[in-house]
Amino acid sequence: MRAALWLLVLFAIAVAIALFAGNNQGTVTLFWPPYRIDLSLNLVLLLLVAAFLFLHAALRASSALFDLPRQALRWRTQQKERGMHADLLDALSHLLAGRFVRARRSAESALAREASLREGGAGLANGAQLRTLAHLLVAESAQALQDRAGREEHLRQALEHASVRDGAETREGALLRAARWALDDRDPQAAIGWLQGLPTGVGRRTLALRMKLKAARLARHTAEALETARLLAKHRAFSPAAAESLVRGLAIDLLQGAHDPAQLQRTWAGLEPAERAMPELAIHAAQRLVLLGGDAALAREWLLPAWERQPQLPDSQKVKLVQALEAGLGSVDAPWLARIEAAQRANPRDATLQYLAGMACLERQLWGKAQQLLRQAALALQDATLHRKAQRALAVLAEERGDAEAAAQAWKRAAQV
Repeated sequence: MRAALWLLVLFAIAVAIALFAGNNQGTVTLFWPPYRIDLSLNLVLLLLVAAFLFLHAALRASSALFDLPRQALRWRTQQKERGMHADLLDALSHLLAGRFVRARRSAESALAREASLREGGAGLANGAQLRTLAHLLVAESAQALQDRAGREEHLRQALEHASVRDGAETREGALLRAARWALDDRDPQAAIGWLQGLPTGVGRRTLALRMKLKAARLARHTAEALETARLLAKHRAFSPAAAESLVRGLAIDLLQGAHDPAQLQRTWAGLEPAERAMPELAIHAAQRLVLLGGDAALAREWLLPAWERQPQLPDSQKVKLVQALEAGLGSVDAPWLARIEAAQRANPRDATLQYLAGMACLERQLWGKAQQLLRQAALALQDATLHRKAQRALAVLAEERGDAEAAAQAWKRAAQV
């Protein structure tokens, strides 16, 4: 469309010139004593146009001639910029490829080119950010080469250049890398210090939380590690199964660190309801409470959610649950006896429940029922510890009724397990 319009304009100009020049009878007379020169008006107009075009071309040529030094300087600056960016890309490529010496050399070359541009008055608008990234690349290469002095020096310079305006994100990246290097050096306190220098919003990012979790675990700050693991689980940084396993392990470590029943109860109360409902966690807490001389009734209360889920528990957890309940059978109350009896009746072929019911009857001095249940359990128990205890209980029962031969056989079977 534009070409068609230009064509129409050219046609209009040609027609106007033809109409004006074809009938133009005007002349221009120049007097140059003793001469007189007569020129047609059309010729004069053509000469004026030609003179204008010639003058314009001459001015353009002179401008281009005098601009050559500036163009040369601009070309050299562009070449330096391209070389600097090429060095930076080479450094990153070598670093990813594991060629750390070449990566360091390329990053240092980029820094030298940038300094040359800055000294020549052609500094880049994003020069501070580029210097920070180049120093971080050198520091990363130094970390891989076990050059801690070089790493610390370039990290310091990176943080200095990133402290200028509009360098917040680059500074955050530098602090995160510093924390990562501290973790690689197995220095959790230094890593925690770097992470504390991050803004609040950055500290809650998944990457920062992962490093905080690792640092807290290395420093054995179990409570802080557990809180961080909860945040990561909420951010879906792990799969549900992995998050549950991680939280459970940290909670068990926290409970293991309690040294008296009061401290253990405070730790247990500080756990979230979903965590207290985990069978493994409840079993461990109850066993720890009994071991520390705490209230067995409170331990059974902690075990109640796990007991309600015992039909779905795997055999290993069911054995631990039975062992935790067995530790407090001496003070078991009627409601718990009813629960144990009801569970055993509902699953008459479950050897672990038969064992627990038999031991409960033994504590209540119900010798006949205890012997029957323990004898049945001893035939099917897979856990060596429970099997040994069942045989020992049968030996004690045999001695109580004066059957020395049966007692000797039971003691022998217990010793052979």
